[in-house]
Amino acid sequence: MTPQVKAAAPEAAAPRGNLAEQVYAQLKADLHDFLWISGDRFSEAEIGQRLGVSRTPVREALFRLRNEGFLEVESKTGWFVKPIDFDKLEQLYDLRIVLETASIARLGQRSEDPPELDELKAHWLVPASERLTDGRRVGALDEQFHAWLVRAAGNQEIARVHHDVTERIRIVRRLDFTRGDRIEATYQEHAKVLRAVMQRKTEQAQLLMRSHIEQSKTEVRKITLHALHEAKGRLGRR
Repeated sequence: MTPQVKAAAPEAAAPRGNLAEQVYAQLKADLHDFLWISGDRFSEAEIGQRLGVSRTPVREALFRLRNEGFLEVESKTGWFVKPIDFDKLEQLYDLRIVLETASIARLGQRSEDPPELDELKAHWLVPASERLTDGRRVGALDEQFHAWLVRAAGNQEIARVHHDVTERIRIVRRLDFTRGDRIEATYQEHAKVLRAVMQRKTEQAQLLMRSHIEQSKTEVRKITLHALHEAKGRLGRR
């Protein structure tokens, strides 16, 4: 069953590459919002008709989502949404721990704070009264926090792999900010990590980051299962 989606701009208004990117962004947003759930099937023609584009940009977008592990295609039955692979997601969270603790170690060896840390201080070392409560905005800032810490360490290859991991876990990671207690915990834990990094307390910062990501991994699994259960009820699926 194909979800209702917003129509894209007419195909003549944008180059094919831009259209494929627009289709990709729309379909990924639908997946993130659980407008599709595992087992839902659809065809390229159905997606193209709903978005008002030809099958070529649709196919490019769908294969990109397949490469990211969200979809699969069968020759006779068409495209379908894959179940969320929690084992793989946990492995990706574990990889985050490796990449981010390694980056913290590199940061600890620097004699001066990189400019990224000043930006992070402005967002995370703020009074409780100035903290954001909107889950989407906090989720975006959370991604920025972790990405900038990795980038500040100066290893571009680690940053590239970390970016790929971030893209692959976003479908569940953003759910960590749908509850007020998790937003509050994120502010508190980020502040502790950031202070330890700035004070060159490398081992403490690494332990805090490991604990932070492990806790997020646990909470995200519980919240995702609950969200899937609610989505099935809303969409009338078993």
